Amino acid sequence: MQAEELLQAGRLREALEKLQEQVRTEPANAKYRVFLFQLLSVLGEWNRALTQLKVAADLDAQNLLMAQVCRAALNCEALRTEIFAGSRLPMVFGEPAAWIGQLMQANQMVGQQQYQAAQPLREQAFEAAPAIAGEIDGASFEWIADADPRLGPVLEALIDQRYYWVPFTCIRQVDIEPPADLRDLVWIPVQFTWTNEGQSMGLIPTRYPGSETSEDDAVKLARKTEWKEYPGGLWLGLGQRCLATDAGEYPILETRQIKLNQEGPAPAEKGD
Repeated sequence: MQAEELLQAGRLREALEKLQEQVRTEPANAKYRVFLFQLLSVLGEWNRALTQLKVAADLDAQNLLMAQVCRAALNCEALRTEIFAGSRLPMVFGEPAAWIGQLMQANQMVGQQQYQAAQPLREQAFEAAPAIAGEIDGASFEWIADADPRLGPVLEALIDQRYYWVPFTCIRQVDIEPPADLRDLVWIPVQFTWTNEGQSMGLIPTRYPGSETSEDDAVKLARKTEWKEYPGGLWLGLGQRCLATDAGEYPILETRQIKLNQEGPAPAEKGD
């Protein structure tokens, strides 16, 4: 079987071995290098992926733009791991409200396995965060959140090559591109329209943190979402990100557009 067929069958390690054989046979084949960068990204081998991305850009100038965008995404993954391990705080896009501080503190506690201690802070943050009505692919909702309680009223995003937590309160609309390539299973391209109608291109991590370490290749490939229970009735996600509304749940790769019924000033970027 070829690497593409093994990938389609969800046999990632076998696909990697086959692809590496192809690269050794044709080391100057830029398409193989792009494929290898993407497959290594799915597997969470960030440093190796970065090396292959650089080689792909060196071999073919058509890969330079992709390399610029994806290099930043790869570099953000180490920071993302530290944030969800509770050792770093994320930057917030927009003027941080008090409830975002509570949410970040709760996330730190979860990362440090203080699950029950984090619960009151998380509940306070969820209660204080405004419920925003809107539509998701034409279906109306009264509120929206990331289904993973570490995030809830914020979205993870990479904007201007930097990692942010983006509160839904900053957003008027999100347009999500249909997945077209293997790397879209790691970072899906989006366009944000802010509450003042300003716009930014960005990436949303397709998978929940730690998915790349799962023993289940379907989780790594964002073909499903798994929920694991922790003390205090906390359910954390692995695999494909899901958005929750009062009307149901929506996997990110199947979602094309989110519209939120709100207006406001332009968000300003704030560091932690």
